Amino acid sequence: MSTPATRNASAGVEEKPGFRTKTVATRITPEELREVETAAEREGKSLAEWLRDLALKAARQRPADPMELLLSEQSATRYMLLNLFHATAQANAEGKHLLAESVLKIRDQLNARKLAEARKMIESFHAQDDQEGPDSSQSGGQP
Repeated sequence: MSTPATRNASAGVEEKPGFRTKTVATRITPEELREVETAAEREGKSLAEWLRDLALKAARQRPADPMELLLSEQSATRYMLLNLFHATAQANAEGKHLLAESVLKIRDQLNARKLAEARKMIESFHAQDDQEGPDSSQSGGQP
């Protein structure tokens, strides 16, 4: 069953992975239309491409809850320290100094993965909690 906002691009179209077969429609004022057309033009995109990119970007950016952010920063700090200690020790063992580029590389690697790692830790925690059952959390884990 389709909704007013989404429908097949044409009747009887078989859905194929990777092919865009759905349409999303909305109503805007003439002034709003001029605004979005100008924005799309500014980025050198068609209106449809600009709207699709914007919608997908917004849909794929899941806001993190505060606990995820705190855990991601804490684990990133741990990761950074451990890797810096290791890289420094390795450089010293070779009679060299740790290069600034190495520090930046470590930082960039952890920035790229810290939120995903935090989410993975939280999911793992919840999975353990689910395996133990609801009674174990109420008794504090004591028999």
